[in-house]
Amino acid sequence: RHLIELGGLVDKAGIVDLTNDDRAIIYGALLSMANKLRSVQGEHARTLWAEKGKEVFEAERKDGAPIVAQGQRGRE
Repeated sequence: RHLIELGGLVDKAGIVDLTNDDRAIIYGALLSMANKLRSVQGEHARTLWAEKGKEVFEAERKDGAPIVAQGQRGRE
C-alpha cells in the first residue's frame, strides 16, 4: 500500500504526463533528487519541498478536491 501511495504522488504531481510516462526520465529525476538530499543543500531542499507539499495538502483539505499539477490530463 505504501508503494502504491508513493506512485500516486508521482502521478498526482504531473510527473507521469510531463515525462510521457518515460520511466528512465522519472528514475533519473528521482536519482537527482536523492543526490540533492545527500548534498550540503539537502536540508534546505527538504525544508522547501516539505513546505510546498504541506501547502498543497492543506489547500486540498480545505477545498475538498485534489490539486493536480498544471497541464496534467484528467486521470482516474
